[in-house]
Amino acid sequence: MTQAPPTAPETPTAPDPDTAPDPDTGHGPHRIAVLGAGVMGVGITALALGHGVPVLLVDVDAERLDRAQDDIDRELRMAQLMGRLPAGAATGALARATGTDGVGDATAVIEAITEVAELKAKALAEVSARVRPGTPLISNTSSIPIDELAGYAERPQDVIGTHFMNPPYLIPTVEVIRGARTGGTTMAAAGALLTALGRQQVVVRDAPGFVTSRVLHPMINDAARVVQEGTATAEDVDALMEGCLGHPTGPLRTADLIGIDNLVDSLKVLHQRTGDDGCRPCDLLLDKVRRGELGRKSGRGFYAYQEEN
Repeated sequence: MTQAPPTAPETPTAPDPDTAPDPDTGHGPHRIAVLGAGVMGVGITALALGHGVPVLLVDVDAERLDRAQDDIDRELRMAQLMGRLPAGAATGALARATGTDGVGDATAVIEAITEVAELKAKALAEVSARVRPGTPLISNTSSIPIDELAGYAERPQDVIGTHFMNPPYLIPTVEVIRGARTGGTTMAAAGALLTALGRQQVVVRDAPGFVTSRVLHPMINDAARVVQEGTATAEDVDALMEGCLGHPTGPLRTADLIGIDNLVDSLKVLHQRTGDDGCRPCDLLLDKVRRGELGRKSGRGFYAYQEEN
């Protein structure tokens, strides 16, 4: 875990042009719509709100939207306690909706729904018809090639990829994926938004799994296979990776944080698009998904978790 940055001095500072409100509208330059109120949608929404950026959170499941409010509040409290939000920043306004009718006012749309190409493609096609030309359509994906998704948008040049890590308020770096048709204006606008959210970006070329998932997810799969074969317990695997190799968290605790269902979806994408048999989800991961042992979000994965208040 990285150290929290030092708190800002209590002296007046000039308004930040990336977050200062427009004198005519009362809004800052960024107003985002987030599609999906799951773990990543909630995390990205909390990050944006904590940096004063208004968010429209969209999910077709009204009950999930209701639960999201408590989850967002919890993440904001944690981010504040850990000093990961700008000192003195006002929290952005949150609106919620079960449809995309209201996304037309957004300066960027971040799609953060389930890691299934068909669902992401449908969502991007729908919102691209509702937003102004030039509005960045940002797919938060761990594995699906961006140019594949861009083909479903009305303007492929507006589509760009990001891979936020969980929890977004704690991880300062975002993997940014430039598709073959992503325009320069889209790159600049997405970069400005990430700067306003206090994130550093590393831009990579489009490919299945990009960098982080292409390296990490097969390693987690191998770690789970070691447990499946009885070579070591999950606790011992993680202890060795932490104590011997310096990993901040072991691969199986990381799997619980990612969500084992999300991990399996990502591995399936990698296996289908690369042919690498090391990306075929092992039986233990598949069994955990069938039993609903999805990690932190379900209360049990490789480890058991108490509900956080």
